[in-house]
Amino acid sequence: MNGPHGANLALPRLSRRAESLGTENAFVVLAEVNALQRAGKDIVSFCIGQPDFPTPGHVQDAAIEAIRSGKHGYTPSAGIDELRAAIAQDMGQRRGLDIASGDVVVGAGAKPFIAYTIASVTDYGVGDEVIYPVPGFPIYESQILANGAVPVPIYLRETRHFAFDPAELEAKITAKTRLIILNTPQNPTGGILAPGDLDAIADVLRRHPQVWVFADEIYSRLVYEGTFASIATRPGMLERTVISDGASKTWAMTGWRIGYAANRALAPVFTRWITNTESCASQISQWAALAAISGPQDAAAAMHATFRERRDRIVRLLNDVPGITCAAPGGAFYAWPNVTEACRRTGCADSEEFRRRLLHEAGVAVLADTHFGRRVPGDGQHIRFSYAASTAAIEDGVARLADFVRRGQRA
Repeated sequence: MNGPHGANLALPRLSRRAESLGTENAFVVLAEVNALQRAGKDIVSFCIGQPDFPTPGHVQDAAIEAIRSGKHGYTPSAGIDELRAAIAQDMGQRRGLDIASGDVVVGAGAKPFIAYTIASVTDYGVGDEVIYPVPGFPIYESQILANGAVPVPIYLRETRHFAFDPAELEAKITAKTRLIILNTPQNPTGGILAPGDLDAIADVLRRHPQVWVFADEIYSRLVYEGTFASIATRPGMLERTVISDGASKTWAMTGWRIGYAANRALAPVFTRWITNTESCASQISQWAALAAISGPQDAAAAMHATFRERRDRIVRLLNDVPGITCAAPGGAFYAWPNVTEACRRTGCADSEEFRRRLLHEAGVAVLADTHFGRRVPGDGQHIRFSYAASTAAIEDGVARLADFVRRGQRA
């Protein structure tokens, strides 16, 4: 870098924390997609995980009313009392738990609670371990590393319907384990931890009382078979489990940035973290979230029904593509097809080359399995579709995928 007199000046060094901080590749690919679209390329995108619906009208109205009535200053760091009470009642009722409003903390999205939890239960650089799912939301590993803890992956396997083996969990827990992260329904596979899985996990954890649990349940209302089940309902689990949920996925409120977490012991700690960082979530968004949780649920129910229809459609279409198999996801809005044979047919070395060529040669944007952590040993190659997209986009995108595979197929 040239200084004011033309001399080359070296910048001060960055911290190991900054250098180790990862990212969320959905946004990286989205930027690539946007650049291609600006250049005139026709792209069908399945890379971003957000509902493609407007926020319900009565929620928008509540935000406008908050602005008009002057509700746009700071709030208590833990959130407004009315919203915390509504969250506690809704969280508890849907899970069959007794959750008090004082157990709940509201943040600027659910994502910060990943960092707050890891920072609250591990110490930097002393070898504290965090077990997390792979494939999984990339911010888990990023925040484990940034907080100076040791990431310990536990693999979600296709043969187990994208759950992990509880015996593998037992084997990975050590005296240094401080936290396990569970995500159900899961990003990126759409898999669900079944009641039997949760029972077995709880049995293991009862033998290791030093381990906290972070239950990422942001997709808890997007379950398509049976009912949602939480690890916190198992005996002895509520007190040591951070239940994390939010408004983004259920009510199409990603940009409003309202998430929340519940745990009696850690709520005061989370509140101090928020005081130290964002001060509080947007008051306007908090009143909107109160309307979302407490008001009519027709729009949320309609979105759920549409996502289920899209799931059925995209799974059927993907399974008709040569060289691709796709299990039906039990929740969320992601499909996780196995493209091992499609890679072979198209001469792609792996899922990342397949993803890149699919984007540039067919105009279809997806994510590769390696965007969600290291590839699961023995499970082959996968890509992720977010079916938060229109029926027309799903049909067009999968048709382009099929044509790409057929054109690239080698004799």
